[in-house]
Amino acid sequence: MSEENFDKATAVKLLNQIMEAELAGVVRYTHYALMVFGHNRIPIVSWLRNEATTCLAHANEAGELVTHFGEHPSLKIGSLLETHKHGINDILVESLEAEKTGLALYRQLLSTVEDRSVLLEDYARRMISEEELHIGEVNKMLRKPGEIEQFVA
Repeated sequence: MSEENFDKATAVKLLNQIMEAELAGVVRYTHYALMVFGHNRIPIVSWLRNEATTCLAHANEAGELVTHFGEHPSLKIGSLLETHKHGINDILVESLEAEKTGLALYRQLLSTVEDRSVLLEDYARRMISEEELHIGEVNKMLRKPGEIEQFVA
């Protein structure tokens, strides 16, 4: 399939928004990792730093796709909300909301390129799958031990 079979401008705009959102995730997860205290600090900080690394990899991948299509990657970063709430539950709830926002961007990209660009469709589907798994893990972390039902904010 040729690149002309889809709205390249819209796809690139979405890729740049994805890149910005993922870069915001790098900052957010790094900040969260710095603000964790208590007995469970080490494993939680490790998980948060791993999430920051994952966000950076996702931002790089989106940016590489932007340049693949001969366009300019954004120098912006997505919005960052500082609630000054640093309890683990608060961090996880904020993370869950940010991940849902990112998932919506990947879904928008998929609807823009579906049946028009195999490259971008496969990318969007893979990222949607990763984000859904991540959201599921965060949701499990928000449940109390023994709770099976999904956490609802």
